[in-house]
Amino acid sequence: MRSFVTLFLSLVFITRVVAQQVPSAGAVHTNPSVYVIDSLNKLSSETFLQSPDSAMDIAFKALLLAEKEKYRLGAGYSYYNIGHVYWSQSYYPIALIYLNKALLNFPKKENLLISKCFKTIGRVYADLHNYTEAERYLDSAENYTHGNLVSIADVSSERSLIYYRRGKYEKALFEANKALYLNKQVNDLADAAVLYERICVVFKKTGKYKEALAYADTAYQLSFKVHNKRLRAITGVEYAQIYNKQGNYDKAIPTAIKAGDLADSIGVVDVISGAYNALISSYESKGDLKTAMFYQKRYNKMQDSLNTFNKNKNTELIQEYFALDKRLGDMAALEHADQQHQASLKLQRKTIITLAVSLLVVIVLLTITFYFYRQRKRLSEQLRQQHDALFQQKQLIEAQTADLEMLGGIKDKLLAVIAHDLRTPLANLRNITDMFGMDYFSNEEIHSLMQEINPMVKSAELTLSNLLEWAGSNFKGRMLNAAGLDIFLLGVELEEIFGHALQKKSIEFRNLANPGQSVFADENHIKVVLRNLLSNAIKFTEPSGFVTLSSEIKKDKILVCVEDNGKGMSVDEIEKLFSIQTHFSQRGTAGESGTGIGLILCKELVELNGGELWIVSVPEKGSKFYFSLPLNSAYV
Repeated sequence: MRSFVTLFLSLVFITRVVAQQVPSAGAVHTNPSVYVIDSLNKLSSETFLQSPDSAMDIAFKALLLAEKEKYRLGAGYSYYNIGHVYWSQSYYPIALIYLNKALLNFPKKENLLISKCFKTIGRVYADLHNYTEAERYLDSAENYTHGNLVSIADVSSERSLIYYRRGKYEKALFEANKALYLNKQVNDLADAAVLYERICVVFKKTGKYKEALAYADTAYQLSFKVHNKRLRAITGVEYAQIYNKQGNYDKAIPTAIKAGDLADSIGVVDVISGAYNALISSYESKGDLKTAMFYQKRYNKMQDSLNTFNKNKNTELIQEYFALDKRLGDMAALEHADQQHQASLKLQRKTIITLAVSLLVVIVLLTITFYFYRQRKRLSEQLRQQHDALFQQKQLIEAQTADLEMLGGIKDKLLAVIAHDLRTPLANLRNITDMFGMDYFSNEEIHSLMQEINPMVKSAELTLSNLLEWAGSNFKGRMLNAAGLDIFLLGVELEEIFGHALQKKSIEFRNLANPGQSVFADENHIKVVLRNLLSNAIKFTEPSGFVTLSSEIKKDKILVCVEDNGKGMSVDEIEKLFSIQTHFSQRGTAGESGTGIGLILCKELVELNGGELWIVSVPEKGSKFYFSLPLNSAYV
């Protein structure tokens, strides 16, 4: 049914747009695809409050078409619509990812769209109860309004929400009335309806129930005019709560049931919860504890189901984001390859013509002018070439000699590291396999040994990976392929990679990185850094400990921290970590071994990407490994 509705809406709207674009006499039109993209985005924006799933599908179609046409404004608007729909469905971290992608795509001259996007991000942070970030983004939104009354009203509207949630009701009323006054000037009924509901809530909180009901009536009536089912459901819950405050429980109960049913039909979970709470309060106040307990159980069951659903849904949405990103990347790669092919053909044609003409001219000139000097020039050229060849051979031999001396030193260091740190795990593995071959073990012992072998194999694998990465950088040099990276998403990936190691030691992994905030760095390098830091944190943390990944913005940098509450290190031990000559390495809390080269590699990779790495550690209390990376240009 959802697919049918989406297809029907899209066909009707596109047909209407294309019909409007039949050129009149003498008219000149641009690419028709741009009109279609803008129309799809407009349709998605207008319908998301009535049918969020259909609006999401339409926005995805617009995004794919915009990426194909290299229409940055259309792509930004599509990302914005997708993030807006996810916000309306309470998927806040996913909404932040798409809204930040919108900021990356909006051209700098589109001040009002950028303001709108900053405002929506601020609203998402407000719903996450991160009011400091919310106000920071609203300030940015206000800077881009440039006197536009609609945009100024939007910012004031969101400020009123933050003040209300912080209990600053006078400031909330001031900002709400300011926004309402501006909306009346520009005849914006949709935002005015929301503001009436917000003023209703403030009056309810301050005990002015008569005024609250009056504003609720206005918001409810306007919700039909602007087709805002979400607002209608929210207002219904407000009615029920006010009736409860007035002791009119028989009126509160059917109102709450009706609001809950409407919220359920459009998937607004927060409103469903509010309806249940209103029903529980009504029946408890009436003394009908049996019915109150019935709704309490339904509420608890819904919360349990919701937690499981949200966890699975967030994983699904992240996977969908990666799939979309890959699809867009494949489209861009194909288009880039086609452009390169066309450019190559054009260059080949020009080169052939140029070479043909040049060759003809050169032949004529050589034949007429330099015929008698050809033999002497040829001999002189041969002597010069021989001299240049001898000189180049000498330089090559000297360079090769220096490289051989350097590589010899590196080889000796690598052999020493391998001999020192891989001898013991390999010897243990050999002894275990020898004893297994002689049938010394029972099935239970074999099962137990397999579990013991796994960390040794993973440790040796990480050791070899680090050695090869480090050695490769010294032998061949290193290429940097920087792009925007989301630390939160890398944390999700790391939690899956190290899931077995975390579970084995009962260590809790906390991903506190801010979603949507991205660094500008080489993805493979940063993955190597995070894998090594997380592996070390797990290694030196006692069972039932914790490991935390966090990030924060510091001017034009993002500061990333991997923290554990493990063994910790002294100052002397920290000073030995970044030198291959000292080769400092300890065993983990479960006897895990390492080469000590991982942190050296991490430091090189972070510095190569324009950052710094440092350590703060206290013995027996844990360690914090910090590294900074350049902030993606969209946040500067």
